Amino acid sequence: MTTENENDLVLERIVDVSPELVFKAWTTPKHLMPWFCPKPYRTVECEIDLRPGGKFFAQMVDPAGNKLPAHPGCYLEIVPNRRLVWTSALGPGYRPLDPALAPWFFTAVLTFEPHGNGGCKYTATALHTTKEHAEAHEKMGFSQGWGKVLEQLVEYVKTTPMG
Repeated sequence: MTTENENDLVLERIVDVSPELVFKAWTTPKHLMPWFCPKPYRTVECEIDLRPGGKFFAQMVDPAGNKLPAHPGCYLEIVPNRRLVWTSALGPGYRPLDPALAPWFFTAVLTFEPHGNGGCKYTATALHTTKEHAEAHEKMGFSQGWGKVLEQLVEYVKTTPMG
């Protein structure tokens, strides 16, 4: 789904887990790896340096065990339990990445707003440079894939001690 800006893609859902647990699942490697990519794909490595300029990295593999292209991203903004912003255009320390590393870069804005009795309004927005990049990301499976991983995140949080 696109926003009023044709360069953006948005996934918005109400989930029945708290913003605090969603934030923890997004910011703790051992809790991110089990749900981060649509099954049967898997996340086999994750590095999180949770600070502005810090590293966000997740290595995914396909069902045959082949590594998918990956490079580190960079956190831009962190509001505990409410908001995460990271980009694939920069590496750790805000170092610009080589454009040849990816077909296009994007910035992810994730918000987790309290909703109802202990639930969360989850919004994931992917900001792109051009409409064509947004369309390519959608064609690649943004809505379906990010929706599926949110379902996996919720299931994981409900069935796993988050201590």
